[in-house]
Amino acid sequence: MARQIRKISLDCPETQIESDLEKYRLQALDLGASQATVVRVESVPVDERVPLKCQIPRCFGYGTGAHCPPNTLKPAELKEILKKYNWAVFFIKDVPSDVIVRDKATIKERVEAYQNVYHIVNQVESAAFYDGHYLAFGFAAGSCRHTFCGQLETCQAMTNGRCRHSLRARPSMEAVGIDVYRLTASVGWDIYPIGSDCRPDEVPKGTLAGIIIVE
Repeated sequence: MARQIRKISLDCPETQIESDLEKYRLQALDLGASQATVVRVESVPVDERVPLKCQIPRCFGYGTGAHCPPNTLKPAELKEILKKYNWAVFFIKDVPSDVIVRDKATIKERVEAYQNVYHIVNQVESAAFYDGHYLAFGFAAGSCRHTFCGQLETCQAMTNGRCRHSLRARPSMEAVGIDVYRLTASVGWDIYPIGSDCRPDEVPKGTLAGIIIVE
């Protein structure tokens, strides 16, 4: 079925925006999200301390990819950009805790779960773009370097500027300073911290998140 591409309008009615946002929310669910909701952009918490956790203690991905700190958008920059937007679609994907706790036995399931979050962000962002919300953009979960190029020695975008997955790769929400724990809890969903020494039986589930800033 051919995509219906909407012409650009300089005065999109509120009713159309509401309808579009609900469509994207349902699309996220259809693509594999466990929960999805429409949020006001002003309620998205951006905090400089979030990417600090990528550095202290130092994450294995810190500095190794073009979309990971310190190479990506800074929280202060994102705060200024978000002032120009009103609405976003936020979603989570719940997975068994043993998928998130790092173990070679579940690496395939872990990569698939992260790739699904990227796929949801890509598809919803694309839908918004073709509906005329041409400045829509999204953030996913985890390092795109390890999600898509984990078997390769380097992030190609860091060496010659050409990303192997330029249309799929995105920064994670945390990389740009979005407090995913706070945002998830604020909309009423359960989320648990899972650290490097956590055991799967200590937490009920793992949670990955993504967001698409629409309008």
